[in-house]
Amino acid sequence: MRPEQHIPVLLDEAIEALVTRKDGHFVDGTFGRGGHSRALVARLNEQGRLLALDKDPRAIATGLEVLGSDDRVTFIQGSFAELEQWILDWGVRGGVDGILLDLGVSSPQLDDPERGFSFMEDGPLDMRMDPTRGVSAAEWLAEAPEREISRVLWEFGEERHARRIARKIVMSRGHQPLERTSQLAELIEGMLGRPEKKHPATRSFQAIRIQVNNELADLAKGLEAGIRQLRPGGRLVVISFHSLEDRLVKRTFREAARPGQVRRNLPEHPDAVPVLKLVGKAQKPSDTEISANPRARSAVMRVAEKLG
Repeated sequence: MRPEQHIPVLLDEAIEALVTRKDGHFVDGTFGRGGHSRALVARLNEQGRLLALDKDPRAIATGLEVLGSDDRVTFIQGSFAELEQWILDWGVRGGVDGILLDLGVSSPQLDDPERGFSFMEDGPLDMRMDPTRGVSAAEWLAEAPEREISRVLWEFGEERHARRIARKIVMSRGHQPLERTSQLAELIEGMLGRPEKKHPATRSFQAIRIQVNNELADLAKGLEAGIRQLRPGGRLVVISFHSLEDRLVKRTFREAARPGQVRRNLPEHPDAVPVLKLVGKAQKPSDTEISANPRARSAVMRVAEKLG
Protein backbone atom coordinates (compact mmCIF):
# COMPACT_ATOMS: atom_id res chain seq x y z
CA MET A 1 0.00 0.00 0.00
CA ARG A 2 1.49 3.37 -0.98
CA PRO A 3 1.74 6.00 1.78
CA GLU A 4 -1.16 8.12 0.57
CA GLN A 5 -3.56 5.24 -0.15
CA HIS A 6 -6.50 4.76 2.16
CA ILE A 7 -9.44 2.41 1.79
CA PRO A 8 -12.61 3.97 3.26
CA VAL A 9 -14.45 1.62 5.62
CA LEU A 10 -18.17 0.85 5.26
CA LEU A 11 -18.22 3.22 2.29
CA ASP A 12 -21.49 2.19 0.62
CA GLU A 13 -23.29 1.73 3.93
CA ALA A 14 -22.22 5.14 5.25
CA ILE A 15 -23.18 7.09 2.12
CA GLU A 16 -26.49 5.26 1.79
CA ALA A 17 -27.36 6.14 5.39
CA LEU A 18 -26.12 9.73 5.17
CA VAL A 19 -27.38 11.15 1.88
CA THR A 20 -31.15 11.43 2.13
CA ARG A 21 -31.41 14.32 -0.36
CA LYS A 22 -29.27 15.27 -3.35
CA ASP A 23 -29.55 19.02 -2.81
CA GLY A 24 -28.61 18.94 0.87
CA HIS A 25 -25.78 20.44 2.91
CA PHE A 26 -23.42 17.85 4.38
CA VAL A 27 -20.32 17.78 6.60
CA ASP A 28 -17.49 15.26 6.51
CA GLY A 29 -15.83 15.96 9.85
CA THR A 30 -12.88 13.66 9.17
CA PHE A 31 -11.91 14.06 5.49
CA GLY A 32 -8.84 11.83 5.76
CA ARG A 33 -7.89 11.04 2.19
CA GLY A 34 -11.36 11.74 0.86
CA GLY A 35 -12.85 8.33 0.13
CA HIS A 36 -16.18 9.04 1.81
CA SER A 37 -16.27 12.64 0.60
CA ARG A 38 -15.77 11.71 -3.04
CA ALA A 39 -18.58 9.16 -2.88
CA LEU A 40 -20.81 11.68 -1.10
CA VAL A 41 -20.23 14.43 -3.66
CA ALA A 42 -21.00 11.97 -6.45
CA ARG A 43 -24.52 11.64 -4.97
CA LEU A 44 -25.19 15.39 -4.87
CA ASN A 45 -26.75 17.53 -7.57
CA GLU A 46 -25.62 21.07 -8.45
CA GLN A 47 -27.36 22.53 -5.39
CA GLY A 48 -25.77 20.08 -2.95
CA ARG A 49 -22.86 21.24 -0.78
CA LEU A 50 -20.14 19.60 1.30
CA LEU A 51 -18.02 21.03 4.12
CA ALA A 52 -14.88 18.91 4.57
CA LEU A 53 -12.94 19.19 7.85
CA ASP A 54 -9.75 17.61 9.10
CA LYS A 55 -7.14 18.43 11.75
CA ASP A 56 -4.36 17.11 9.53
CA PRO A 57 -2.94 19.72 7.11
CA ARG A 58 -1.87 16.90 4.77
CA ALA A 59 -5.45 15.70 4.54
CA ILE A 60 -6.61 19.18 3.56
CA ALA A 61 -3.82 19.41 0.97
CA THR A 62 -5.01 16.10 -0.50
CA GLY A 63 -8.58 17.36 -0.50
CA LEU A 64 -7.69 20.49 -2.42
CA GLU A 65 -5.84 18.31 -4.91
CA VAL A 66 -8.71 15.89 -5.58
CA LEU A 67 -11.81 18.04 -4.98
CA GLY A 68 -10.52 21.62 -4.93
CA SER A 69 -11.93 22.37 -8.38
CA ASP A 70 -15.46 21.42 -7.30
CA ASP A 71 -17.15 24.63 -6.13
CA ARG A 72 -19.69 22.60 -4.16
CA VAL A 73 -16.95 21.62 -1.69
CA THR A 74 -15.43 23.83 1.04
CA PHE A 75 -12.33 22.78 3.01
CA ILE A 76 -11.40 23.84 6.53
CA GLN A 77 -8.45 22.62 8.57
CA GLY A 78 -9.84 22.16 12.05
CA SER A 79 -11.36 19.79 14.58
CA PHE A 80 -14.95 18.58 14.49
CA ALA A 81 -15.05 19.56 18.17
CA GLU A 82 -15.66 23.10 16.82
CA LEU A 83 -18.24 21.82 14.35
CA GLU A 84 -20.82 24.41 15.32
CA GLN A 85 -18.52 27.34 14.57
CA TRP A 86 -17.31 25.86 11.28
CA ILE A 87 -20.88 25.40 10.07
CA LEU A 88 -21.74 28.99 10.98
CA ASP A 89 -18.57 30.22 9.24
CA TRP A 90 -19.66 28.21 6.21
CA GLY A 91 -22.73 30.42 6.12
CA VAL A 92 -25.36 27.74 6.76
CA ARG A 93 -28.23 28.69 9.05
CA GLY A 94 -30.99 26.34 10.15
CA GLY A 95 -28.86 23.21 10.24
CA VAL A 96 -27.32 20.69 7.86
CA ASP A 97 -28.72 17.51 6.33
CA GLY A 98 -26.00 15.10 7.36
CA ILE A 99 -22.73 14.77 9.27
CA LEU A 100 -20.19 11.97 8.89
CA LEU A 101 -17.47 11.20 11.45
CA ASP A 102 -15.03 8.44 10.48
CA LEU A 103 -12.90 8.23 13.61
CA GLY A 104 -9.39 7.01 14.27
CA VAL A 105 -6.15 7.20 12.32
CA SER A 106 -6.03 6.94 8.53
CA SER A 107 -3.77 4.46 6.74
CA PRO A 108 -1.47 7.22 5.39
CA GLN A 109 -0.97 8.48 8.95
CA LEU A 110 -0.23 4.98 10.25
CA ASP A 111 2.05 4.10 7.36
CA ASP A 112 4.19 7.24 7.58
CA PRO A 113 6.93 6.66 10.21
CA GLU A 114 7.49 10.41 10.51
CA ARG A 115 4.03 10.82 12.08
CA GLY A 116 4.89 8.52 14.99
CA PHE A 117 1.53 6.75 15.22
CA SER A 118 2.89 3.23 14.75
CA PHE A 119 5.59 1.09 16.32
CA MET A 120 5.98 -0.95 13.12
CA GLU A 121 8.76 1.37 11.90
CA ASP A 122 11.02 3.74 13.80
CA GLY A 123 10.13 7.42 13.71
CA PRO A 124 9.74 10.53 15.88
CA LEU A 125 7.40 9.95 18.82
CA ASP A 126 4.87 12.58 17.73
CA MET A 127 1.33 11.17 17.23
CA ARG A 128 -0.35 14.55 16.68
CA MET A 129 -3.12 14.67 14.06
CA ASP A 130 -2.10 18.28 13.50
CA PRO A 131 1.71 18.31 13.86
CA THR A 132 1.76 22.12 13.92
CA ARG A 133 -0.15 22.41 17.20
CA GLY A 134 -0.16 21.06 20.71
CA VAL A 135 2.23 18.78 22.57
CA SER A 136 3.80 15.73 20.93
CA ALA A 137 3.77 12.29 22.56
CA ALA A 138 7.49 12.66 23.35
CA GLU A 139 6.91 16.02 25.05
CA TRP A 140 3.97 14.69 27.05
CA LEU A 141 5.86 11.57 28.19
CA ALA A 142 8.82 13.76 29.22
CA GLU A 143 6.73 15.88 31.60
CA ALA A 144 3.64 13.93 32.71
CA PRO A 145 3.64 12.58 36.30
CA GLU A 146 3.76 8.82 36.71
CA ARG A 147 0.22 8.72 38.07
CA GLU A 148 -1.09 10.63 35.03
CA ILE A 149 0.66 8.31 32.57
CA SER A 150 -0.75 5.30 34.41
CA ARG A 151 -4.27 6.75 34.32
CA VAL A 152 -4.08 7.45 30.58
CA LEU A 153 -2.77 3.96 29.77
CA TRP A 154 -5.52 2.38 31.88
CA GLU A 155 -8.47 4.56 30.82
CA PHE A 156 -7.67 5.09 27.14
CA GLY A 157 -5.78 1.88 26.38
CA GLU A 158 -7.41 -0.48 28.88
CA GLU A 159 -3.83 -1.60 29.59
CA ARG A 160 -3.76 -3.86 32.65
CA HIS A 161 -0.01 -3.27 33.10
CA ALA A 162 -0.50 0.52 33.14
CA ARG A 163 1.21 1.12 36.49
CA ARG A 164 4.26 -0.96 35.63
CA ILE A 165 4.67 0.68 32.22
CA ALA A 166 4.23 4.19 33.66
CA ARG A 167 6.84 3.49 36.34
CA LYS A 168 9.28 2.19 33.74
CA ILE A 169 8.73 5.23 31.48
CA VAL A 170 9.45 7.63 34.33
CA MET A 171 12.58 5.68 35.35
CA SER A 172 13.85 5.51 31.78
CA ARG A 173 13.29 9.18 30.94
CA GLY A 174 15.56 10.13 33.83
CA HIS A 175 18.44 8.55 31.92
CA GLN A 176 17.46 9.18 28.31
CA PRO A 177 14.49 11.03 26.75
CA LEU A 178 11.92 8.89 24.92
CA GLU A 179 11.98 10.51 21.49
CA ARG A 180 11.49 7.62 19.03
CA THR A 181 8.66 5.14 18.50
CA SER A 182 11.15 2.26 18.62
CA GLN A 183 12.37 3.35 22.08
CA LEU A 184 8.88 3.23 23.57
CA ALA A 185 7.95 -0.02 21.81
CA GLU A 186 11.16 -1.72 22.93
CA LEU A 187 10.75 -0.48 26.51
CA ILE A 188 7.28 -2.03 26.73
CA GLU A 189 8.26 -5.21 24.90
CA GLY A 190 11.25 -5.63 27.19
CA MET A 191 8.92 -5.53 30.20
CA LEU A 192 6.02 -7.62 28.94
CA GLY A 193 7.59 -9.95 26.39
CA ARG A 194 6.28 -10.54 22.84
CA PRO A 195 3.07 -12.59 22.53
CA GLU A 196 2.20 -14.11 19.16
CA LYS A 197 -0.99 -12.20 18.31
CA LYS A 198 -0.60 -8.55 19.34
CA HIS A 199 2.43 -6.37 19.99
CA PRO A 200 2.56 -5.52 23.73
CA ALA A 201 2.83 -1.79 22.92
CA THR A 202 -0.46 -1.68 20.99
CA ARG A 203 -2.65 -0.50 23.85
CA SER A 204 -0.12 2.01 25.14
CA PHE A 205 0.34 3.61 21.71
CA GLN A 206 -3.45 3.87 21.34
CA ALA A 207 -3.83 5.46 24.79
CA ILE A 208 -1.05 8.00 24.27
CA ARG A 209 -2.44 8.95 20.84
CA ILE A 210 -5.90 9.53 22.34
CA GLN A 211 -4.37 11.68 25.09
CA VAL A 212 -2.17 13.76 22.78
CA ASN A 213 -5.06 14.49 20.40
CA ASN A 214 -7.75 14.91 23.06
CA GLU A 215 -9.79 12.45 21.01
CA LEU A 216 -12.55 11.38 23.40
CA ALA A 217 -13.23 14.89 24.70
CA ASP A 218 -13.32 16.20 21.12
CA LEU A 219 -15.66 13.37 20.12
CA ALA A 220 -18.05 14.21 22.96
CA LYS A 221 -18.09 17.88 21.90
CA GLY A 222 -18.45 16.97 18.23
CA LEU A 223 -21.40 14.66 18.85
CA GLU A 224 -23.28 17.23 20.91
CA ALA A 225 -22.55 19.99 18.38
CA GLY A 226 -23.53 17.70 15.52
CA ILE A 227 -26.87 16.91 17.12
CA ARG A 228 -27.58 20.61 17.60
CA GLN A 229 -26.59 21.49 14.03
CA LEU A 230 -28.70 18.87 12.26
CA ARG A 231 -31.98 20.03 10.80
CA PRO A 232 -35.05 17.76 11.27
CA GLY A 233 -34.56 14.65 9.17
CA GLY A 234 -30.78 15.17 9.05
CA ARG A 235 -28.56 12.25 9.96
CA LEU A 236 -25.43 11.76 12.02
CA VAL A 237 -23.30 8.79 10.89
CA VAL A 238 -20.34 7.74 13.04
CA ILE A 239 -17.78 5.01 12.32
CA SER A 240 -15.73 4.00 15.36
CA PHE A 241 -12.69 1.77 15.59
CA HIS A 242 -12.36 0.94 19.27
CA SER A 243 -14.67 0.26 22.18
CA LEU A 244 -14.12 3.58 23.99
CA GLU A 245 -15.27 5.58 20.96
CA ASP A 246 -18.20 3.29 20.21
CA ARG A 247 -19.33 3.32 23.84
CA LEU A 248 -19.42 7.13 23.82
CA VAL A 249 -21.33 7.26 20.51
CA LYS A 250 -23.81 4.61 21.66
CA ARG A 251 -24.45 6.36 24.98
CA THR A 252 -24.86 9.81 23.39
CA PHE A 253 -27.29 8.52 20.76
CA ARG A 254 -29.33 6.56 23.29
CA GLU A 255 -29.62 9.47 25.70
CA ALA A 256 -30.74 11.80 22.91
CA ALA A 257 -33.28 9.23 21.72
CA ARG A 258 -34.78 8.63 25.16
CA PRO A 259 -38.00 10.47 26.10
CA GLY A 260 -38.22 12.24 29.44
CA GLN A 261 -34.44 12.37 29.80
CA VAL A 262 -32.55 15.52 30.79
CA ARG A 263 -29.74 15.57 28.24
CA ARG A 264 -26.43 17.21 29.09
CA ASN A 265 -25.38 20.05 26.74
CA LEU A 266 -28.44 19.68 24.50
CA PRO A 267 -31.12 22.36 24.09
CA GLU A 268 -33.93 22.12 26.63
CA HIS A 269 -37.22 20.93 25.23
CA PRO A 270 -40.41 21.86 27.07
CA ASP A 271 -41.98 18.45 26.50
CA ALA A 272 -38.77 16.46 27.09
CA VAL A 273 -39.32 14.54 23.88
CA PRO A 274 -36.50 12.65 22.14
CA VAL A 275 -34.12 14.69 20.01
CA LEU A 276 -32.94 11.76 17.87
CA LYS A 277 -34.23 8.46 16.61
CA LEU A 278 -31.87 5.56 16.09
CA VAL A 279 -31.68 4.31 12.50
CA GLY A 280 -31.16 0.56 12.34
CA LYS A 281 -28.67 -1.39 14.40
CA ALA A 282 -24.93 -0.98 14.70
CA GLN A 283 -23.30 -2.15 11.46
CA LYS A 284 -19.98 -3.92 11.02
CA PRO A 285 -18.00 -4.61 7.86
CA SER A 286 -18.72 -7.80 5.96
CA ASP A 287 -16.26 -10.67 5.87
CA THR A 288 -15.54 -9.71 2.26
CA GLU A 289 -14.60 -6.15 3.24
CA ILE A 290 -12.43 -7.32 6.14
CA SER A 291 -10.67 -9.77 3.83
CA ALA A 292 -9.89 -6.94 1.39
CA ASN A 293 -9.03 -4.43 4.14
CA PRO A 294 -8.00 -6.04 7.47
CA ARG A 295 -7.94 -2.62 9.17
CA ALA A 296 -11.73 -2.56 8.84
CA ARG A 297 -12.20 -5.48 11.23
CA SER A 298 -12.86 -3.38 14.36
CA ALA A 299 -15.14 -0.80 12.70
CA VAL A 300 -18.67 -0.15 14.00
CA MET A 301 -21.10 2.28 12.34
CA ARG A 302 -24.05 3.89 14.14
CA VAL A 303 -26.68 6.15 12.58
CA ALA A 304 -29.15 8.55 14.19
CA GLU A 305 -31.70 10.96 12.69
CA LYS A 306 -32.77 14.36 14.07
CA LEU A 307 -36.42 14.58 15.01
CA GLY A 308 -38.55 17.64 14.30
